Amino acid sequence: MGRRHRAGPRDAIAEPWGTRTPYGPGGTWPVRVDSHLADGVAEDEVERWVRAASLLHSNGDAMDIAVRDGRVVGVRGRADDRVNRGRLDPKDLFAWQAGTSPDRLTRPLVRMDGELVETDWDTAMDRVAGRTRSLLDDQGPSAVGFYTTGQLMLEEYYTLAVIAHGGVGTNHLDGNTRMCTATAAAALKESFASDGQPGSYTDIDHADVIALFGHNMAETQAVLWARVLDRLAGPEPPALLCVDPRPTPAARAATLHLAPRPGTNVALMNGLLHEIIAAGHIDRDYIDAHTVGFEELEERVGEYPPERAAEICGVPAGRIREAARLLGSAERLTSTVLQGFYQSHQATAAAVQVNNLHLVRGMLGRPGCGVLQMNGQPTAENTRECGANGDLPGFRNWSNDAHVAELAEVWNVEPEQIPHYAPPTHAMQIFRYAEQGSIRMLWISGTNPAVSLPELARIRSILAREDLFVVVQDLFLTETAALADVVLPAATWGEKTGTFTNADRTVHLCEQAVKPPGEARSDLDIFLDFASRMGFRDKDGGPLVHWTDPESAFEAWKQCSRGRPCDYTGLSYAKLREHGGIQWPCDEDHPDGTERLYTDGAFFASPDYCESYGRDLVTGAPVEPVEYRALNPTGKAVIKAAAYLTPHEQTSDDFPLHLITGRTLYHFHTRTKTGRVPQLQKAAPEVWVELSAVDAEAVGAEEGDLVEVATPRGAVRAQARITAIREGVVFLPFHYGYWDEPEDADRHRRAANELTITDWDPASKQPVFKTAAARVTLVRRGDRPANAPTLTASAPLDPGFNATAGGASAVADQRIGERP
Repeated sequence: MGRRHRAGPRDAIAEPWGTRTPYGPGGTWPVRVDSHLADGVAEDEVERWVRAASLLHSNGDAMDIAVRDGRVVGVRGRADDRVNRGRLDPKDLFAWQAGTSPDRLTRPLVRMDGELVETDWDTAMDRVAGRTRSLLDDQGPSAVGFYTTGQLMLEEYYTLAVIAHGGVGTNHLDGNTRMCTATAAAALKESFASDGQPGSYTDIDHADVIALFGHNMAETQAVLWARVLDRLAGPEPPALLCVDPRPTPAARAATLHLAPRPGTNVALMNGLLHEIIAAGHIDRDYIDAHTVGFEELEERVGEYPPERAAEICGVPAGRIREAARLLGSAERLTSTVLQGFYQSHQATAAAVQVNNLHLVRGMLGRPGCGVLQMNGQPTAENTRECGANGDLPGFRNWSNDAHVAELAEVWNVEPEQIPHYAPPTHAMQIFRYAEQGSIRMLWISGTNPAVSLPELARIRSILAREDLFVVVQDLFLTETAALADVVLPAATWGEKTGTFTNADRTVHLCEQAVKPPGEARSDLDIFLDFASRMGFRDKDGGPLVHWTDPESAFEAWKQCSRGRPCDYTGLSYAKLREHGGIQWPCDEDHPDGTERLYTDGAFFASPDYCESYGRDLVTGAPVEPVEYRALNPTGKAVIKAAAYLTPHEQTSDDFPLHLITGRTLYHFHTRTKTGRVPQLQKAAPEVWVELSAVDAEAVGAEEGDLVEVATPRGAVRAQARITAIREGVVFLPFHYGYWDEPEDADRHRRAANELTITDWDPASKQPVFKTAAARVTLVRRGDRPANAPTLTASAPLDPGFNATAGGASAVADQRIGERP
């Protein structure tokens, strides 16, 4: 073991990526252990350290929770974990404080005479079960819908999937992962016929070119960005390509930054592939042996020489050629994709072209040669594996009767009991059915659609319908919970046990450190209670949900995953306690897990095994089984071409700008947790709007002025932040709702999703948050700079502003080197 030394404390708000620990290609990422304890608590005063993983981003940072006197008092990164090697990001370091907020829900609430009032669990759950039974008797399973999150645990998602599909028998089950990770799953299914990330975070250790496509890694996965920064600081650093219209930290560090016009990603990718193929930077042997569809791609991208792509996407043709040379000359290319592609026009088609880049270059399954279609939430991978995003558990194919029969055997039910008469209902369609009145009960767990879904005026009106019975399961009285008929107080991270799987398939065990407050219960216990009250049975009369605690739920899930791409049968709680994070598949043949998929050029794509036969990228229509068998009888990777199509909403004289929304480093989703954490809330306390200097001048606005951003759907007012964002583009962070505003405030004037459009990608069904037409007008002059972060993509053009800092309360310890 190496010696440990202190790198010195840091203000983790002002220095979110911490001290550099440089390393070279093929090296091991050095250890740096980050920690933060509550004021007045010394490390030797911690009574217990309890293992966990990050809850507020998808990186999967492993950590230990510090406990004293029955309370969480801090966290410490885990040095021996493959994901973070001890590092923690600002949300990891400080967000544990949300669990001790005085705003926590501690008793169930039910609506009486128009008001939510406290009640006991029996009353609340009897009301939920009673309404479910009534609707099943009167209208059938399709009257009931479930909308969940990306922040529960595997065991909870699997239980929910069994209840919804096998118990209630509804096809209406999806998660808010539809907003962030649906296109990741869809792109993987289109190219490889199955979900599952081909690459690994360790590919960053080996790559000589790293390409970030619409991925603001520095803010969405800060610890992974620290890994990239450490490679950039070491010997033989990789070249970095960044595709993003905003000046993100990755863009500022990039060898080459491309800032395309929003909604034109497909045109840009076609231009890059045109040049790569024309220059011969392809692996013909790999293409011939392991793929189908190359000829169609070659013909399609032939229509997009750099000049045409440049005209569409607004990136100079010379820079497209330069980027193509960078990608085409890479010996070890690692690519990542996130919301800049996923939440934009033609989302799946664009993300698939990144897969195509790796397939035509033969860069999969080797160190440094991987593609990561990233997630936005900590357990988004689990929703997809377990079927809580609507798909069948275990990456089974809903249109393959043999897969349905296999799942029915696992659950010991008749195949007809599992709805597979049509594709699973996606979230936007669930809300449409509720709007139309066919869904009469909607159970929302761990998410806040009254802030996070597009076109919020419409969403609020749906949730407020008298004929819709709304159940909300959450930690706080969110904007959504305030509209509910029943509110169930849930336990959070650190208050329950279960497993998390991150974006590169790494499974972590998170253990209960403290008891939940008051009468709050874990989501698993709530679902088990509901299943018991409903009396769901298998075909032999036994309980459909036969497990009683997290570990037995995990063991049940293992059997469901057996033989599927996401095989967990080689894992156990004991093994995860001993070894830390392990990547699936982990089975008899891979007892230590699997670092990379497709190392031998074999895919999960055979017609009898695959999760999906694919979809038409323009219409979203499912490919018929017979068509897929004819195209791909031996289960190769599928290269799928796409033509650029113009966005549905175009700019105009009235709305001349492109509106995009997104995240900031210091908050997560709708700030349900992070808005209650002093260090994080201070760093980004209120909404702002980012403008280029040219666009600001056009409307007479300056830094800090109050401006109004309007689209055909509404308006938001915020202070202007003048940045190096692409001209013609305005940005709003989507985190801000209205739960903490005064009663007399104009509370619907700061949520970005007041402005976004009800539109979604045809293949992934992911809503479009980054392609809307907007205008900006000056409301009044300001007397101070915008209260927005200065270190991130929202960095001001004027360098004279005071930099974002956390002060004494945000100091985190850093220790470099192995633990003794």
